[in-house]
Amino acid sequence: MALKHKGEEPVPDAKKRKRVGFTKIDPGIEANECIKVFLVKNQDEVGDRSSFCIDPVDLNQLFGEDGKIYGYKGLKIDIWLSIVSFHGYAEFTFESTSDGGKGITDLKTALQNIFGESLIEKADFLESFSRESQCIRTVLSDGAVVRSVPLMGDETSETHVDAEVSAVEVIRMNLLNMPVGLLYSRLIPLVLLLVEGGSPIDIADPRWEIYFVVKKTRDKSGDYSMKLLGFAAAYLFYHYPDSTRLRISQILVLPQYQGKGYGRLLLESVNFVAVSENVYDVTFEEPSEYLQHLRTCIDTLRLLSFEPLKSAINSAISSLKEGNLCKKTSKLLSGPPPRMTEIVRQKLKINKKQFLRCWEVLIYVNLDPKDKKCMDNFKTSVSDRVRSDILDKDSENNGKRLIEVPNDYGHDMTFIVFQSNTDEEVDDQNGSLASDQSTTQEEQLNQLVDKQMKDIIEIAKKVSSFDNKQ
Repeated sequence: MALKHKGEEPVPDAKKRKRVGFTKIDPGIEANECIKVFLVKNQDEVGDRSSFCIDPVDLNQLFGEDGKIYGYKGLKIDIWLSIVSFHGYAEFTFESTSDGGKGITDLKTALQNIFGESLIEKADFLESFSRESQCIRTVLSDGAVVRSVPLMGDETSETHVDAEVSAVEVIRMNLLNMPVGLLYSRLIPLVLLLVEGGSPIDIADPRWEIYFVVKKTRDKSGDYSMKLLGFAAAYLFYHYPDSTRLRISQILVLPQYQGKGYGRLLLESVNFVAVSENVYDVTFEEPSEYLQHLRTCIDTLRLLSFEPLKSAINSAISSLKEGNLCKKTSKLLSGPPPRMTEIVRQKLKINKKQFLRCWEVLIYVNLDPKDKKCMDNFKTSVSDRVRSDILDKDSENNGKRLIEVPNDYGHDMTFIVFQSNTDEEVDDQNGSLASDQSTTQEEQLNQLVDKQMKDIIEIAKKVSSFDNKQ
């Protein structure tokens, strides 16, 4: 590199190059990074960032295709949701705004798309705590009480010293009722924020019902107030020729009240209605893994006390105590007698698929964990059932199998489908591929069996804890 000496005349370039500047495109900020949502129960908690902050499923999904907000520097959005009236208030702070090539996001409109008319100005929001302090009581006053139980969990610590707590109640109402529909519209943001894949339901459809779980507090004068703890929405389907199926579509317990038995109380209340009104059965619409786990625990507990089922369970347990499992025994352990499946549906409204999920748990909870031979036989029966399920699926695909193979195009693996034919001879290369694939499938099957055993044991422990509390 040549150094230019002081006083030396500059040598002009033969060709001068033009410098071209590029405007930096605004990368945006993800909604998850700049938005905080707080649940508050009084005016004093509004503005206090130490208030109860929820953990939404994914805020990004609520802001366009890429989940980003554009045009702001140092943006922070605090959203305050009242658990008294379920109105909301949003507060924005930012250093500056500028159009970096993708415009400036209209924050008010974006949040209105999530919170709708429940999002109000600060003055109205603060006033709503006193103006609508009896909102829940007013809306639910005409509802039918499905269940009423003593107060549960740590809620007793929130009760005023001069108050007498009557109960935690589950109240059933139709969403076509206008005040109920209005209350549900204020709950929709919580569904969007806290339920994966959650979406609003059609409150104009008369077949929608909603179950509210509330804490009812009565003072010494006899007056009372209600606090909403959670809710479940259920739809009544026509079932040919003259019955109805009940499907639970949404269930949500407010985050600060979770883990105290209110979700279980909601599910038990729906089951009670299904049995008392003799619906065909109860189903769920895409339940989360946790909800399915809870549902299986509750149904297993119901089945354990179902007298007509006990002989079938005892027969399965007796078979496990034998030396070796034969095909007949394995078939018995893989599922309950067909006639029992229909009896369970008729009496408990548990559908066949759900009953099969509970069956192995029912057997496990009746086993002696110290009986090694019995437990080994049980795991073998679970393994046989898992393998049978996989093989049945393979046979349904007419021998077609999906396998992973390496490739030379920058991706880790590629999927191919091949038609298996056990009658044809294969060359060494194909034989090696089949051998490797067989090993991989065996490992995957073993992993599935281990997961099934883990799930069964976890549910059994939960069922035992439920049983001890009763």
